[in-house]
Amino acid sequence: MSGPRVNSFFLGNSSGVNFSIILSPRDEETGKLQLANCSGSKRAGDWNLDVAPGMNISKVTVSLTRTLELCLPNATECCPSPLCMVETLQVLACRDSVMLAQLLIQAEIFANSSFSGNVSENATIIPNQAFKPLGSCPCNLTAGACDVRCCCDLECTPDLQQLFSGSCFTGVFGGDVNPPFDQLCSSQSMEYVPEWFPFLCVQSSLDNTPFLGYFYHGSISTPNVPSFTIPLQTSPGKPFTGYREGDPIITEEDEYFTVPQQSMAGQCVGNAPVAYLHSFDVKCLTSLESYKEGLPHDVRINSGSADFVQQNVVYRIITDRGKFITESESLHTAEVLCQNVTFAEHYKFIWKDKNIEQVNVTVFLGSLCDGELLTQRFTVEFLSLKSPDGEELFENPGYQAGKPVRAANMNASDPLGSLNIWQPAGRGLCESATYRPVLFGVDSYSGCILEVGISEDCSFLRGNVTEKLNALIQATHIGKRDNSSYSDPNDWVEIIRLDPFNSDTNVSTGGLKGICPDIPANLNIRIIFAKVGAVQGIPQQQILAVQISYSTVLWQFQCGIGCKNTLSVLPITASVQFIEVPAQPPPPVMRYQKIYAEFDCNRNDVCWPQLLYPVTRFYTGEPYSQCLAKGLLLAFLVLLAAIMSNPWFSKLWKR
Repeated sequence: MSGPRVNSFFLGNSSGVNFSIILSPRDEETGKLQLANCSGSKRAGDWNLDVAPGMNISKVTVSLTRTLELCLPNATECCPSPLCMVETLQVLACRDSVMLAQLLIQAEIFANSSFSGNVSENATIIPNQAFKPLGSCPCNLTAGACDVRCCCDLECTPDLQQLFSGSCFTGVFGGDVNPPFDQLCSSQSMEYVPEWFPFLCVQSSLDNTPFLGYFYHGSISTPNVPSFTIPLQTSPGKPFTGYREGDPIITEEDEYFTVPQQSMAGQCVGNAPVAYLHSFDVKCLTSLESYKEGLPHDVRINSGSADFVQQNVVYRIITDRGKFITESESLHTAEVLCQNVTFAEHYKFIWKDKNIEQVNVTVFLGSLCDGELLTQRFTVEFLSLKSPDGEELFENPGYQAGKPVRAANMNASDPLGSLNIWQPAGRGLCESATYRPVLFGVDSYSGCILEVGISEDCSFLRGNVTEKLNALIQATHIGKRDNSSYSDPNDWVEIIRLDPFNSDTNVSTGGLKGICPDIPANLNIRIIFAKVGAVQGIPQQQILAVQISYSTVLWQFQCGIGCKNTLSVLPITASVQFIEVPAQPPPPVMRYQKIYAEFDCNRNDVCWPQLLYPVTRFYTGEPYSQCLAKGLLLAFLVLLAAIMSNPWFSKLWKR
C-alpha cells in the first residue's frame, strides 16, 4: 500500500470471527517474517483495524493514525525524510484460536508534498488584457538578467543598453504594446493617405486602441437556458387546437406526460414523453436500490381543447410475485429491507378526433425486498371513444408504428397465428427464453444460446435449430392491414419461405467431432410495406410482402482449459427488417428524359450546356473583358466560315 488507508474483504460468515492486526518485523539474520498468532488486537503502533460485518462478506479497513507532513525545525511527530515509513503488517481472521485467513501488507508511504506554511493573502491582480497589456515588455524573457536587444528590460543598465541601442526589438515584442492605429488623426504610419483622411479620422486616446480588442464594455445579456418545461402549442389568446399523431401529451403544468419507455439502446428511460396515438408495452428491470417513483397520478392532462382531464386511478395488490421477481438472493428474512413499490402500470387513453376524453390507470403494487430484481411493466393503449364495448375501432385500417403485426395460420382450424422474436432472460438460454411479438415499423434483433455437446450429430443439430427458429413463426400468412379479417383471404399475404439447408443431405466432415457445417443459425424476416393513403392526416400503412430466409454458419466446438468441458454454445439469432417501398411503381422513363440525360452535366463527362462557360461571368480564369473579346472573335470566325462554305458565296466570289 502507498496511502494511509487500504480496504479488503473477508468472504464468508463473520459470526464469531476475531480480526486483529500486528506489526511483523523481519528477522535480521534470516530475513523471514515472525510467525503470527491470534492474540493480537485491532490496534498496532500507528495502525487501526476497522471491520464492517455483513451477511456473507465483511469489509476490512486498515488506516494510519499519524500525520504524514515533513518535519519543520524543532517539530515532532512528523516525517524526517520523504520516505516516511516502511512497515510490514499482518491482518488475521481467527475463530477459537484457529487462523481462518491471513493478509500480508507491505506499506511504503511517502510524506505529503503539499505546502503547509503561511500563505499571503495579497493576491496578484491580473489586469484585463482587453484594456491593458498583461506584459509591458514581452522580450524580457530572463529573470534577474539583461536580455540582449530588449531595450525595455529594466534589468539592463545604461552601459549595457549602449551596446545594442541601435538594434532593439521593434513592435509588440520590443515593448511597443500599445501602438497608434492607422485611423488615428495623429498617426502618420499610413503610406498612402487619402485626401479625405483629415475629415474622417478618429480623434481618440491610445487607451481606446483597437489593438487590445475592445473600445468599451457592452451590455451583458443573460443567457436563456432552455428548461425541460415546454410551452403549449398555442399563442396567447388562441385556444389549443388538439393533438396530432406523434405529438407529446402535455400536462396542466405545461410539461411532458412521461411514462418509462425503452430507448434505442434497449435501456429504460424514466422521463420519456408519451406520444399521441402511439401505444406501447415495455418491461424495465430495477432493484430496490435503483427504484424511482414515476409521475404522480394526480397530475391532470391537457385534453387538447384547452381543458384538463383527471386520471381515474385504480390500485390493486400483487399476490403472486413470481411473475415479476426474476432473481432473488438468499437473505435472512429478519434482516431484509422491504418496500411497497409499483409493479405495473396500465394506461388507457380514450380519444376522439384530436382530443383526449378520458384517462384510466390501473396500478399494481407489491412488496420489493433488498437483493431482489423486479421486472416492471408499463403499457399505454389508445382506445377510440366510438367503440361500443371498450374495444378499439380501426378507424385507420392501416398499421401504426409500434403495434403488433397480425399473423394467421390458414392451415389450422383456429386461424389465429403469431409472429414473434425471442426475449432472453437469465443466462440467455433458449430453454428459458420467452417470446415477444414483432412490432410494426420497429427493426429488431434478438437471440438466445443453445448448448451443444461435442458428440452432437450434425443432422440432429440442424433439425433442432430449425425447429426452434420455426417456433417463432406460427403462421402461414400476414395481415395486410391492422383490421384484416380472417374470413377474407384477400386481406392476407402469404409468407415467402426460403427453406434452410436440407438436413437430409449428407455433408462429410472427415470423421471429426465437434464440427458441423451449414447450421441455419440466423433467421431473417423482411417485411415490405408502403403508405397507400391517409385517414384524417394519419398515414395508412399496408404490408405488401413478407419473406423469411436463413443464414448458415459453421459450428465448431469451443474447447476450454484441458478440454474438460463437455458442452459448448451455439448462438442463434432472429432479425426483423421493415423495408418501405413506393405504393405505386414509378412511371417509366420517357423518351424526353432519356434524351435529356445525355445533356445532364452530372451524369456525363461531356457537358454541352457548358460550351459557352468561358464567356460567362462564372468563369474567373481571365478578366471578363478578355473572355468577351475572345468569344466575339470566335463567333465571328465561325460565322465567316459558315458564310464562305455556302454555295452562293462561291458564285458571288466568281462574279
